Amino acid sequence: MKVFAIATIPQPLTPEQRQQYLPSEVPHTLKLYLEGKIEQFWFREAGGPIFLMNVESVDEAKAVLAAMPIVAGGIATYDVMPVGPLMPLGFLLQGK
Repeated sequence: MKVFAIATIPQPLTPEQRQQYLPSEVPHTLKLYLEGKIEQFWFREAGGPIFLMNVESVDEAKAVLAAMPIVAGGIATYDVMPVGPLMPLGFLLQGK
C-alpha cells in the first residue's frame, strides 16, 4: 500500500538540535529508503520531509515513522494518508 507521510516541525531546529538529531536521522532515512519503506522523498523548507511510503498498512507506516529520531525526540510529527489509483478514471475505460 502507498502512504504519504507529511511532517510537521513546529519550530525550526536549533543548531544544537541539528547537531543532536541529523547525524542519526539522515542514515535512518537512507536505511528506510534502501529497505523500500520510503519510495520517494521531498523536503519543504517551512514544513519538513514528505515521504511516499510503501508499507503493508497505515499502522506499519505510523510505527516506522515513530522510530525516526526526530519523531522519537518529540521534534516532529507526521500526518499519514493512504493513497491509491485514481479510481474514477476506471469509469472512463468502462464507458460509463
